[in-house]
Amino acid sequence: MTLYFDPLTTLGNDREAFRGRWEDRLWLNVPGPFYGGETDTCWTGRLSAPAHVLYGGQYLTEYVCRQPRTPAETALLVEAADDDPLLGYGCDGDARWTVDTVREWWRDRGRITQYLSDRRSAWDEIDPARGQGIAGAVRDFESYIAGGLATDLRVYLYWLDERRSPTPDDRLPEL
Repeated sequence: MTLYFDPLTTLGNDREAFRGRWEDRLWLNVPGPFYGGETDTCWTGRLSAPAHVLYGGQYLTEYVCRQPRTPAETALLVEAADDDPLLGYGCDGDARWTVDTVREWWRDRGRITQYLSDRRSAWDEIDPARGQGIAGAVRDFESYIAGGLATDLRVYLYWLDERRSPTPDDRLPEL
């Protein structure tokens, strides 16, 4: 059983869609190989990858709120990156994140949940269906932070340290 899926192994020529710079990444991005930086503000990313992309920051650029766990999910994120006219998505996060910086991001997650909470009423106004679009995705992200993200990040920490997926018998690092 594989606990960590390495989405970069499925990219091939699709790496060309990822020209974003680490220095430009939005602080809201969940640690992992993919991130959004200086992307467009046309809100196209969620059309391709609604479970993986949200909008935020000063200009409501796109960021990765959930890393892909399958080749199909990776393909959706590739499509979102490919549709970005500014080519602001990056895929070099594995070379940039460290065990310490992932832990720092996790310790600062309250800033992210506060950011999401502060903007919830605005999203609800934009998305009156409350669950079908952005407002629902924000709630899903909040639930992910409160629930399964900790385990996913512990698996990612193992990946960063060992460069292999942990087995069910391996002890995962603490956040």
